[in-house]
Amino acid sequence: MQSWIRRSLFGVAGLALVAGTLGGCANYRERGWHGDSAEFRAKMVERVSSKLELDALQKQKLGVLADKLQAQREAMRAGSDPRAQFRQLFAGNKLDQAGAAKLIEEKTAAVKTGSPEVIAAAADFFDNLRPEQQQQVRDFMDRRGRGRWGRHG
Repeated sequence: MQSWIRRSLFGVAGLALVAGTLGGCANYRERGWHGDSAEFRAKMVERVSSKLELDALQKQKLGVLADKLQAQREAMRAGSDPRAQFRQLFAGNKLDQAGAAKLIEEKTAAVKTGSPEVIAAAADFFDNLRPEQQQQVRDFMDRRGRGRWGRHG
């Protein structure tokens, strides 16, 4: 395959990935799933704490992880509407390729910048769980992984 075709296909695939991610984030935000992020965070921490029967230290570490995840989400949004940014790429007669590349670079940079803190917080939380709690987390991820796609093929 010619190199320009391959680059174009990779570019379109990358753009579709970013579009799906941004659209999903915007859709969740619009539907009010996270309404007040502080309220959502508190409910999430409380629900996970009760399911895993966390002690005070573990609950505190989960709170730190939730804060890091929220900061990462906000960095990805960068104070703007992801849907509006994405729609702007298609506003003219042709796709704004430079704008798409810039958008991808911005989002990638945000992920690269915040990921080490999120990973460290996740490791700190998970590593401080008892073995049976860690197994509960694994079981939950297994159920979630098979969920939607497993039922429909």
